[in-house]
Amino acid sequence: MKPWKALDITMIALFVAFMAVGANVTSFLVIGGVPVTLQTFFAILAGLLLGKRLGSFAMVVYMLVGLIGIPVFAEVSGGLIILTKPSFGFILAFILTAFIVGLVAEKKQSIPNFIFSAFIGLLINYIIGTSWMYMAYKLWYLAPSGFTYQLLWSWMAFPLIKDVILTFIAGVVGYRLYNSVIKKSSLQVHFHSDSTHQKFDQRKLNR
Repeated sequence: MKPWKALDITMIALFVAFMAVGANVTSFLVIGGVPVTLQTFFAILAGLLLGKRLGSFAMVVYMLVGLIGIPVFAEVSGGLIILTKPSFGFILAFILTAFIVGLVAEKKQSIPNFIFSAFIGLLINYIIGTSWMYMAYKLWYLAPSGFTYQLLWSWMAFPLIKDVILTFIAGVVGYRLYNSVIKKSSLQVHFHSDSTHQKFDQRKLNR
């Protein structure tokens, strides 16, 4: 594994800040006990721009910063209390979302693949987050009368519509930022690390 550079650390910190802002800019809207945020957008963008390694690590740092008590979570909250809340599953899901988005996006740097990668991340984020929420309501949170998995997904319909639109935007914006900024920076080393090694190994075999 290559050592991280100052730019890598800066980008990680930047996306932690993006996640904190995205958690609170619209969190006054709450549906089913879950604040409506822009975090999914930024988690997907982290995977698209930073790749699977840095993107997922940025999400881990974001989660840890919140867990130690810094108010970076939705509704300007922080601390270990978030572990008991139904929405914690989404925070966990952001890590895998960024990793998978980065993994798929690294395969081919084209706008269709970036958009496809973004929607894969959206799907992962909602399946994990919503399933965790259902488990939380059933096991340790007070579930409302008549609460079902299907009812929970109906609660998620409004934020999902918002996130579908933002996911498409993330794919387009991510591709453009990749070509105009990331491709010209040292971050490209991490983004292409797997493909670079494969090409190097192939050249050795051809000799």
